[in-house]
Amino acid sequence: MDSDRIPYSQRDLYDLGPQITYSGRNLDEIAFPLGGIGTGMVSLGGWGQLRDFEIQNRPAKGNVVRNSFFAVRVRSGKKDITRVLQGPIEGSFVGEGHSITRFTGEGMPHFRNVSFRGEFPFAFVEMSDPKVPVKVALEAWNPFVPLNEKDSGIPVAIFSYRLENVSSRAVEATVFATTSNPVGVEPFGMTDGVFRKDKDHGDRVNSARKASSLSGLYMTCEGLDETSPLSGSVALAAIGHRPSVLPSWPEDHTDALWRGMAYEPFPPKAKGRTITGTLAVTVRIPACKSVTVPFLYAWHFPNFQRYWGNKDCACAPPSWKNWYAGVWCNAWNVASYVAKNMKRLHDETAAFHDALFSSTLPAYVLDSVSANISILKTPTCVKLTDGTFYGFEGCSNTSGSCEGSCTHVWNYAQALAYLFPRLQRSQREADYNHAMREDGFIQFRLPLPLGAKPDFDFNPAADGQMGGVIQVWRDYLISGDVKWLKGIWPKAKKALEFAWKYWDAGRNGVMDGMQHNTYDIEFYGPNTMMGSLYLGALRAAEEIAKVVGDIKAADDYRKLFAKGSEWTDSVLFNGEYYEQKVYPEAHKAWPQRYRELAENAGRDGKFPWPRQQFGKGCISDQLLGQWYAAMLGLGNLYKRHNIRKALKSVFKYNWKADLSDHPCTLRVYAVRDEAGLLIGSWPRGARPGHPFMYADEVWCGIEYQVASHMIYEGLLDEGLAIVRGVRERHRGDRRNPWDEFECGHHYARSMASYAVLTALSGFSYNGAEKRIGFAPRIHADRFRSFWSVASSWGNYSQHFTKRDKRFSLQAKYGTLEVGELDVALAEPLPAKCTVRLGGVRVKAKLVPGKKAQAVFRTETGKTLPPKDNGRVLRVVIDKPVTLKHGTTLEVTLR
Repeated sequence: MDSDRIPYSQRDLYDLGPQITYSGRNLDEIAFPLGGIGTGMVSLGGWGQLRDFEIQNRPAKGNVVRNSFFAVRVRSGKKDITRVLQGPIEGSFVGEGHSITRFTGEGMPHFRNVSFRGEFPFAFVEMSDPKVPVKVALEAWNPFVPLNEKDSGIPVAIFSYRLENVSSRAVEATVFATTSNPVGVEPFGMTDGVFRKDKDHGDRVNSARKASSLSGLYMTCEGLDETSPLSGSVALAAIGHRPSVLPSWPEDHTDALWRGMAYEPFPPKAKGRTITGTLAVTVRIPACKSVTVPFLYAWHFPNFQRYWGNKDCACAPPSWKNWYAGVWCNAWNVASYVAKNMKRLHDETAAFHDALFSSTLPAYVLDSVSANISILKTPTCVKLTDGTFYGFEGCSNTSGSCEGSCTHVWNYAQALAYLFPRLQRSQREADYNHAMREDGFIQFRLPLPLGAKPDFDFNPAADGQMGGVIQVWRDYLISGDVKWLKGIWPKAKKALEFAWKYWDAGRNGVMDGMQHNTYDIEFYGPNTMMGSLYLGALRAAEEIAKVVGDIKAADDYRKLFAKGSEWTDSVLFNGEYYEQKVYPEAHKAWPQRYRELAENAGRDGKFPWPRQQFGKGCISDQLLGQWYAAMLGLGNLYKRHNIRKALKSVFKYNWKADLSDHPCTLRVYAVRDEAGLLIGSWPRGARPGHPFMYADEVWCGIEYQVASHMIYEGLLDEGLAIVRGVRERHRGDRRNPWDEFECGHHYARSMASYAVLTALSGFSYNGAEKRIGFAPRIHADRFRSFWSVASSWGNYSQHFTKRDKRFSLQAKYGTLEVGELDVALAEPLPAKCTVRLGGVRVKAKLVPGKKAQAVFRTETGKTLPPKDNGRVLRVVIDKPVTLKHGTTLEVTLR
């Protein structure tokens, strides 16, 4: 461990520990996403408040639905005590210079003490007050079940309040749930949107409704055009209790609401005339007992409008129905579905939570994985009418940031592919079916509505296009679907071979033509950021071609790969890392339109180059394709010694444990005493006059990509230090732990963090061959990890003693066919192998495999010497077995 560069102890990096509990000023920035995939969301704030109602098919940061909060009145004897169900407010007390915000109960009495713990998809808030005889624990969540797209795409947020009577006598408690009708209303701050063109906002109507186990408030808007993006419905309901429902308060100013909840009988006798309504659930709680009162907030806004890119058209913006509109007809229908299936939805969501958080990985690693899975629930992600998955890069406050499922940004994201493989495949299919030209040119931003003709007026993204080919191989491995692979192969092949038109026109295995990329610029000449993705795509295409029977193509790709790999090691590796060879004329082969786009960037000034190059610089992304190769078993794209040396150099030169002395003159994502990985540096001098513009920035998604790759290559301390540095920056006081932003909130690139889990567990899978494998790189003596593939998810564990080595694979959801299980040991081949499924002996044999590259760590964190790195062993089952929900495959080696 390089103690001079890593500011964390071995205990800091490797100890498991509990997940972080936030309090005090670390609650300031918390906004925990609650909603479904492609539905928008409501966020839960750090002290239990509701914030950021983003439910109308677009981002709306800062939007609060007036009078939306929960409160409790507790009667003990003849004394009533009322509190808003929130802890003490933190954050800014200035507001806009007139008052702090006052729409979610800010000025009313709150509980004195509060803590927040987020373990996505659950958030836990605990509240207490010395004057209140009831402690409150809130569990806020929404259904999230990997592989179950429907139930993970419900437009709902669920709030379960557990009230514990800590006094010596019974108390009566009334829990109030209050909100205003937001239907037909433009979200707060929506000044740049199309919504304002809709002048007829109609009349909002609140009504009381009941169902078998559901009672509450249903809110609509009459007289509104049914095609308007403001048209829809909202439901606020209690489950399992019969509340008093007040559809409309006589007055909705704060004083009237407080009087009605704190002092006066509820509901008030005066006739309602406002758009604010309340539910009141009264329960009796015996001494030292508790009662849980669950509420849900459901929404249904069916019309998605393309609110961007319409400036040159006087016609109405294109619109379509979102996916959930075809499943549920209104918000009450949504609420009824949730109420009817409440136990199952909670059990399955909890099963995922428990499987993930039972993994024996450091708490900050689980934090990084789970926090960024939440991106799938934010307005970054959209499900189109037919269920096709679509994503922005991230979200600005009131609009999507950079539309089009951008191939070079989504290139990094890994969570969707493993947790919802069909959605991932739909994204690839959309690119190939709707954004590809006949010659293989892919417009890297998919136009909407789906099926709209691309204009191909900008350069294709070399990194995104090559990464897409690798993803086809990844998605095939995860699914094992040979039919799908054969169907998509012709287009994937076309996408790959487009490289021979401009990027590698000489067919030498090296991208030396002009390459557009995720830094929003063009690289001129060969470099390994683009080149490793190209080589990775050639290797992936070789493997695909073998599966589909395209043997000649497989042979061609292999030869081209070998040629490019050898050239790159001999020419671009400088002894420490891989450089760029700048070819100033690299754009000349492109058609005029694309040449002009490139030339408009200008010249460097210091060197006879175009602007935006890195030359002799050390960029963190230089082995992006090798990262994929490590994940997917594609082997080394370059000499392994060079790969490891380059990664060590990236850490040596680009990782900063303290950024206080680092100048960053563009966008600042890490600052002061924070740690971070710079995108680029020039340790050998020769910094261009105008290097690529983002070089001095710190991007979370690239940090995760580099960190997980380092872990794959055995550089554990370095990789874990980078991950810890990212999460130390997102501790609630400066930034929201559930919002790693880049060019927008909830930035898709950060879903690269899922690869930290696959790297530490050494996970591998081939669905077609029914083979699954693990080679833990941490705590190997007693290890447990979550895994997920297209048909199932669950836990893998291993426990080593002097007597034997035990491995178990358990399916928590779905079914998994297993014919082979790869495990890794840091010692010689055992003499005896016993395999059982559900306790019943299964015939199997043990086959030695290749030497493992993993660095194994013992329970105490001790690193084994390289000569003992271990060997992969393959347990081959005579007849493949099927793991169903709850069943376990056990292997014992002695």
